[in-house]
Amino acid sequence: AVVSTQSTGKNSTFALKFKKEFPKRFIECFIAEQNMVGVSLGCAARHRTIPFCSTFATFFTRAMDQIRMAAVSQSSLNMAGSHCGVSIGEDGPSQMALEDIAAFRAVPNLVYFYPSDAVSACRAVELAANYKHLTFIRTSRPATSVIYENDEVFEIGKAKIVKQTDNDKVLVIGAGITLDSALKAHASLQGKGKNVRVMDPFTIKPLDKEAVLRHAMECGGNVVTVEDHYPEGGIGEAVASVLSNAKFTTNHKLLAVREIPRSGPPAVLLELFGISANKVEEAVFELLK
Repeated sequence: AVVSTQSTGKNSTFALKFKKEFPKRFIECFIAEQNMVGVSLGCAARHRTIPFCSTFATFFTRAMDQIRMAAVSQSSLNMAGSHCGVSIGEDGPSQMALEDIAAFRAVPNLVYFYPSDAVSACRAVELAANYKHLTFIRTSRPATSVIYENDEVFEIGKAKIVKQTDNDKVLVIGAGITLDSALKAHASLQGKGKNVRVMDPFTIKPLDKEAVLRHAMECGGNVVTVEDHYPEGGIGEAVASVLSNAKFTTNHKLLAVREIPRSGPPAVLLELFGISANKVEEAVFELLK
């Protein structure tokens, strides 16, 4: 049975909905993330239950020792981190997860899901529940468009191409809120006679290396990555690691949050910190000069 543990803001993470439906399978751990992860590990021991612990993604950093030892112990713990990046807006930088991709990519055997709409988020939860090691699901605060049909099949380590033509000049890779930026840029560029291909990686670890290389090559080696995360250890560096082994020339623009952010409306912050649709469009034009 699925068990939900929660440390902070169950109304914000919507864990409250699970509590209302299954009160006997909900454990309130209060503002003690290390405790929440420890309790969840106990629930996962000997595969007694399928635990999902949830809080704001940034607060999981408080429990990195427990998470590290969970990997050593080969636990099947599942973590859901919400409110990631500058796109949370007015809550401010203390609540913005901007280091989590880097931290969790370093955890052995962990699968890092980064769904971009409601359908892919649902599939991520399903896949996580059936995976035998650790998982982390990163979710954004703002509403995003549903881009997949309900019967779309997702796999761990398999990316999705959401926009494509036979004459694409740049591969744009975004996830979560920045996939939304990529799709808006795609629409604008199409109106200006520029074709770009848009990739949703779905899992950042493992990254679909074969798809990154194949589609980068088909787009002339031009790649833009855009992420609501600091540049160190994020999507861009994961993609750069793959491109470093390419047997063709590549040009890569890495868009990320490059300074400590501040509070403000989400759309304003995406623009201010360089990861909006406008910034994606600018990066594409720079590559095509």
